[in-house]
Amino acid sequence: MAKIAILDEHIANQIAAGEVVERPASVVKELVENAIDAGATKIEVAVEEGGLQLIRVTDNGSGIEPDDCETAFYRHATSKITSGRDLFQIRSLGFRGEALPSIAAVAKVRLVSSSNDTGLGRVIEIEGGSLKLNEDIAAPQGTDIAVKELFYNTPARLKYMKTIQTELGHISDVMYRQALAHPEIAFALRHNGNTLLQSPGGGDLLQVIAAIYGVNASKGMVAIEAEDLDYRITGFIGRPDLARSNRGGMSTIVNGRYIRNQGLHQAILRAYHTLLPINRYPLVVLMLDMHPSLVDVNVHPAKLEVRFSKEPELNGFVENSVRAVLNGQVLIPQVVRQTIGKGPNRSVIQEQFHFPAPPLGAEEGASATGQTAAAAEGTLRPPGNGGAPAGGAPIGGAPQRSAAAFGAPAAAEGLTLRERGAAGAGTYGAAPSPAKPQGGLGSSGAAAYAGGASERQPLPAARLQEMPEALYGSPAAEPELPAFPELSLIGQHHGTYLIAQNDQGLYLIDQHAAHERVNYEYYYEKFGRPADASQELLIPITLEFTPSESAKLQERLHWFEQVGVVLEHFGGNTFRVVAHPYWFPQGEEASIIEEMAEWVLSERAIDLAKLREASSTMVSCKASIKANQKLTPEEANTLIRRLAACKQPYTCPHGRPIVVSFSAYDLEKLFKRVM
Repeated sequence: MAKIAILDEHIANQIAAGEVVERPASVVKELVENAIDAGATKIEVAVEEGGLQLIRVTDNGSGIEPDDCETAFYRHATSKITSGRDLFQIRSLGFRGEALPSIAAVAKVRLVSSSNDTGLGRVIEIEGGSLKLNEDIAAPQGTDIAVKELFYNTPARLKYMKTIQTELGHISDVMYRQALAHPEIAFALRHNGNTLLQSPGGGDLLQVIAAIYGVNASKGMVAIEAEDLDYRITGFIGRPDLARSNRGGMSTIVNGRYIRNQGLHQAILRAYHTLLPINRYPLVVLMLDMHPSLVDVNVHPAKLEVRFSKEPELNGFVENSVRAVLNGQVLIPQVVRQTIGKGPNRSVIQEQFHFPAPPLGAEEGASATGQTAAAAEGTLRPPGNGGAPAGGAPIGGAPQRSAAAFGAPAAAEGLTLRERGAAGAGTYGAAPSPAKPQGGLGSSGAAAYAGGASERQPLPAARLQEMPEALYGSPAAEPELPAFPELSLIGQHHGTYLIAQNDQGLYLIDQHAAHERVNYEYYYEKFGRPADASQELLIPITLEFTPSESAKLQERLHWFEQVGVVLEHFGGNTFRVVAHPYWFPQGEEASIIEEMAEWVLSERAIDLAKLREASSTMVSCKASIKANQKLTPEEANTLIRRLAACKQPYTCPHGRPIVVSFSAYDLEKLFKRVM
């Protein structure tokens, strides 16, 4: 006796509903996509009880022909594809013809549609897959479809639905993504009569972002537009201070379809590398346009995931485009935000600053001590071109945690900071004029800060170690990058924050984060050619590991050589370091290599780029000054000049902000000078 039988149509539709209709949000998504494909310019969605009681979608699209209304509820009935070749160039959001029959199989559906403006249309009513009504009716052009009592005939599915608020959250998310993907359409979402979304529909994506994420978020967005032979990117990316605690703010839209793609998300996160703290994610709305043959949308039941035919090229293009836009911004967060209104109508406004780049090559003015800034800058070289010594000059000792690790010239080795200044080395006391390229300190900075410095004692000579000579010299001009704001130093707060000002307001600088950024860019370049700097040790450093770590480490010893560290197995669970780069911070060599070993052991797959970046971060943190460490005015001036010369002077390697600002208006508001 045969055991295999063909399921009847009703059961087959219920099974299909399990793939297409997972929850009320799935119904909203399918119906809204149908409305978009119909060319609607206005789509209204009304839900009750999280969508379980009612989902109603009304649009002003082209509608459905009367003779097609019943046919639309048959499985695999569609007007969007006609042949197999159409699957390779899909331009519509829907194409399978599964949504309407799947929804009708597990709910009570009423469809009213008219395909013209004569006022005549057709009404269809289906309950649990059975046709109950099909007749003419008066109706405006467009489609009005209501889905009632979802999963009423599948109690097991209904039992596992989440709370009303959870289901409403999923519905809201679907509507938000559709509004972002189609700013030219006016979307409205209402739940139990309360309006949750109302987009203007004028085609302005920034207005849609404001309607969804708030006016403050929209003010922090930066436009992006890039194009190559295969792809075109438009949209907006958020400044780092708009970072969120989850990936929900990352929206990637391909040919008008919101998708989830891990590769694209990773490309975006790589572009924000060192700009965001750990476990923080950017607010991004990226719209990607490409030929339909370059993307396959027929790989996921809900069409949320796609496959790209040239995915590595696309990911690289997205990463480079986003990074280029971020590099062109002054990313200094503003601390105090202005508010208008009261109660539920209260709005937050955040000002955006634009710091115009001063003319390159401007002459430096005389310093407060009478030395010319030209002489002072002659002994300083910033981290340009990988921190390589200019003119082949030998590199000095590695940066240390001492406060003197900012500007000690090689000629003054062995002297205290004050002795170096008295010797006329030109490193300290020479503040540049306001016409300084790349930003930095104004001429009044040292004088404003020097008032409280006369009683400060010089640091012990044993703690002094000069910055590598590669970090000194006139800042390398990079016209494509925005100038760091020109600042005048005021003082230091709690030995941790430098206080500076300019015409726009007041600035606080985290001295540890600033020094860490300077060191990071220097060490990142140095780790690019570690073989040139590795030196053998007279007395090797020994390290101990657990048996399991030891076995795994022996298989990965070759990775240490890629960063100039020669690590050998010394028997048992002991390893010895026989060589490492000479510019490792003195006294921190063992702890740095131990951290490297921990990182190598923890990574499942290692690549050289990640190892280089991780090593640079570890060393830069160890080599930087810490909080509660007093700086002389000259040291503070030099640190800010070095920071201004960095490629990315706004965040430390861990993504924390280096500089925050209070606008002049903020300060006036605090003191009630303006109301």
